[in-house]
Amino acid sequence: MIFLKLLLWYVLPVLSGVQAVAQYESFYVQRDSLIFQDIVTYDNQSLMIYGQRMFIFSGEFHPFRLPVPELWLDIFQKIKAMGYNTVSFYLDMALLNGEAGVVRMDGIFDLERFLNMAKEAGLYLIARPGPYINGEASGGGYPGWFQRISGRVRTNDESYMEATRLYTATVGAAIAKAQITNGGPVILVQPENEYSWKNVRLSNDPFPDRTYISRVQGYFRDAGIVVPFIGNDVSSQGGVLAPGTSTNGSTLGDWDIYGYDTYPLGFNCSQPTVWPDGDLLTNLYARHELLAPLSLQAETEFQGGCPDDWNGYGFQQCAEMLNQEFGRVFYKNNYAANVVLMNVYMTFGGTNWGGIAWPRGYTSYDYAAAIAEDRTLTREIYSELKLQAHFMKLAPTYLTSSVQNLSTGVYTDTSDITVTPLLGTNLEPSTNFYIIRHTEYATIEAVPYRLVLPTSQGTVHIPQLGGTLTLTRRDSKWHMTDYKAGDFHLLYATAEIFTWRKFEGRTVLVVYGGIGETHEIAVTIDGAAELLEGSNLRFNATDDAVILHWTTSSQRQVVRVSSKASDDKLDVYILDRNSAYNYWVPDFENKTGVWQRFSANIENTTSLIVQAGYLIRNVSLENSNLYVNGDVNATVPFKLIGVPKEAKSFFFNGKKLNFTVDKITGDWEGSLEYKEPADLEITNLDTLEWKYIDNLPEIKSTYDDSLWTLADITTTNNTRRNLTTPTTLYASDYGYNVGMLMYRGHFIAVGNETTIAIETQGGSAFGTSLWLNETYLGSWKGDIGSLSKYWMGMNSTFSIGPLKPSAPYVFTMLVMNQGLEEDPSAGGEYMKMPRGILDFDLSGRNKSSITWKLTGNFLGEKYPDKARGPLNEGGLYAERQGWTQPNPPSQDWVTSKPTTGIDKPGVGFWQTSFDLNLPKGYDIPLSFNIVPSHMANGSLSLYRATLWVNGYQMGRYINHLGPQTKFPVHQGILDYHGTNSLAVEIWAQHEEGAKLANFTLEAGKPVLTSMEVPKNVPMPVYSLREGVY
Repeated sequence: MIFLKLLLWYVLPVLSGVQAVAQYESFYVQRDSLIFQDIVTYDNQSLMIYGQRMFIFSGEFHPFRLPVPELWLDIFQKIKAMGYNTVSFYLDMALLNGEAGVVRMDGIFDLERFLNMAKEAGLYLIARPGPYINGEASGGGYPGWFQRISGRVRTNDESYMEATRLYTATVGAAIAKAQITNGGPVILVQPENEYSWKNVRLSNDPFPDRTYISRVQGYFRDAGIVVPFIGNDVSSQGGVLAPGTSTNGSTLGDWDIYGYDTYPLGFNCSQPTVWPDGDLLTNLYARHELLAPLSLQAETEFQGGCPDDWNGYGFQQCAEMLNQEFGRVFYKNNYAANVVLMNVYMTFGGTNWGGIAWPRGYTSYDYAAAIAEDRTLTREIYSELKLQAHFMKLAPTYLTSSVQNLSTGVYTDTSDITVTPLLGTNLEPSTNFYIIRHTEYATIEAVPYRLVLPTSQGTVHIPQLGGTLTLTRRDSKWHMTDYKAGDFHLLYATAEIFTWRKFEGRTVLVVYGGIGETHEIAVTIDGAAELLEGSNLRFNATDDAVILHWTTSSQRQVVRVSSKASDDKLDVYILDRNSAYNYWVPDFENKTGVWQRFSANIENTTSLIVQAGYLIRNVSLENSNLYVNGDVNATVPFKLIGVPKEAKSFFFNGKKLNFTVDKITGDWEGSLEYKEPADLEITNLDTLEWKYIDNLPEIKSTYDDSLWTLADITTTNNTRRNLTTPTTLYASDYGYNVGMLMYRGHFIAVGNETTIAIETQGGSAFGTSLWLNETYLGSWKGDIGSLSKYWMGMNSTFSIGPLKPSAPYVFTMLVMNQGLEEDPSAGGEYMKMPRGILDFDLSGRNKSSITWKLTGNFLGEKYPDKARGPLNEGGLYAERQGWTQPNPPSQDWVTSKPTTGIDKPGVGFWQTSFDLNLPKGYDIPLSFNIVPSHMANGSLSLYRATLWVNGYQMGRYINHLGPQTKFPVHQGILDYHGTNSLAVEIWAQHEEGAKLANFTLEAGKPVLTSMEVPKNVPMPVYSLREGVY
């Protein structure tokens, strides 16, 4: 995922120079991906699976941001219920290959389990294993030991390529095993990520380096990957490695399918209601035809939210910006460009637990996505995208349609409406789609209009039965002509289609519109219409067509169109948009064909249409029993449309329910009951017995650092910064890559020392604190600043004199590593920006007068807690001891609470335990919440806090920056039916000390669920670590 709203739409050709050298070659060359297999094929119109053209509606979901494997299926099912057919996922090499020479994929990192759950849910997968991923991950996914590689990352340098070989071989083999050719869900693989430009200031390497990309691809082919490779350009402005392009005559390494990323509204949520002029990119199709005409049009990342930074606006405000109106206007703009593969980044964001975030990211990676971080479905964008995704299953002719120029005043009677036609090319009559929007795309005014559309029966002025259509504020719509709904021919339809299904004895068509809108559908049939439900509908029947005309209201209307010549019946269910949100279309498993639970186009699918509220997960028929599984958060009516004739009984979540049968439609109707759990009790954290211990014993005169790492390496492979100290103090040179870094500098005073100047670096919002012996010298509190500040280092000067000649002194310094930088440009080496102390100057002394030692997480890259992985712990004393894990040796610690805190600069550690016994059968989101605290002068207190739940680091909080104060923790990390360990670190960076003003555990709305109770993740308890210091 890109980390800026890239001006690269305009500057990429200058940076890469790729347009100057790219030339198109013949596409008749047989590509490897079509030689190795014939299940996933493609041309320049669409992807095909088992020979069937398919719109790929994909959602991005990262398993490493949900560290409870038992919950992966929950997310898959919620995405499947949206109508999506695919999930795209990154893998984080830094978590799997945190130790050089070792790749671990077990426990919470079990890739095979993730792949199998996708198959269970019936979702295809686009695997994006990197090694480089960007993705707002520390190092862009690179492990910290890459800082010691002598060559440049993301280039053909041999040391870099060799460093990635084990990882690509291991994860590549796991992905290969799960390819569709082996009965698995993987249909595409994306090696590398956003390989779009080189860093011209730092790199003399060619770009694009086709040999490099070819080698990365080759590593995955060697691991057994046979499905097509897809690339993702940072923007479609580049066309980098599009199929058929060449550089200096070579086509080596070009992608099977060219994809690009688009984030049109960018990442600044400060004004969530403002849509800037020009942000709706209406030239996507033209640019694609210019840059990659031999590829189908694939948006490998389209904006499904946005990241937020320290001191940002919070994801709730971002969700307001990227809401359902954004979904209607911007997504339909993609369809207007004939995008046929669209991956929504993100659909579920998750949590940056531990140290997996890049420096600018805080713990939450909610991303303002359709599915919130706590896995709830409360954002309207979820429902809006569900409507769209279900329709895209019903529009196979869209995939081969011909995009026409957008126009005003041609297909409507007003220039305030812009229309993009997509004309059918291969059916008689051809289905034509017309996507309409406001000419001023951001307007909040409603515009009345009439359509003038060519059809198989001539030009038609719509609506024919009077009145006008309306395009409300920030809206966009599909209109269509000559559309087939089963055996019925719609001459035109102004209402948008959610779904249609052909059932025994009738076809059901579900349409929707905004309340108060006039709509019209004409069915080409010699027949009649009968209103089965509702009252606000007119119809007109001729020998050629039946015209239905209505004004949308919150009252459902059902009209039956019948043929005079046959028993064919079309039942049209007319809904307002918000009512349509409560409808679902789960598919029955195809137990005999190749599709099984995977999505197919409608002719290969048997489904049930369900009105039911919050969520419907799946449906099955066993003998005469119809089983529907789902979740409810309120008592709601249910309606089952298209019940198989074999079904006699109805079970919801395993419970048999009564129902009535509509005598005319055969729909089953009843009620799904919801009851609030009566025994929901949440622990009051302030009433617990908390134990406290000083977490900075290193400043005591008695502290022994003899087991610390001696900073004695005199050279570095770091290519981003030359050494300016006698020995390197870059933390990753010694294997310390995550969390708090600690330094102790020993020297013998001569008496003339008055100041110490120290240059440090930890990334955006990092902080430091410094002591001389037990005397606090000061802190760099941390801010977000400019990027250059955090790439060049932060200089701080502290007064220290007078010192006693010949006396020993020791500096103790804390430097928070906020994560490693991403590396967005080839050869840029940004991830090698060193962390820790970069330089120092003790006045009156040379640099060799100080002997430095350092530490980070215990054993560094040989981390002892394999269950929680390499990025869970930092270098503070309690973390090195393993006291963040359950059952630390706290018997002799002081009784004190984090809401009492500490009264001076330093670091405190608090631990407690509590029991939960939450009602079963409910999905209950829990979160830890912190209220910002203030100093005596009224300003925000200068402190940072870290939260561990059962040993997992689930929250990083910076009081004076924020914005995050709510930290969701999932069931499985929290034991909902047992004892839980909770630990808090507070790092006070001011003389007043610090405390948590208020610290609570709170529950969200309980959802009555069919989800299986997730098992707890591995939670190793404390044991004495050999050699710990």
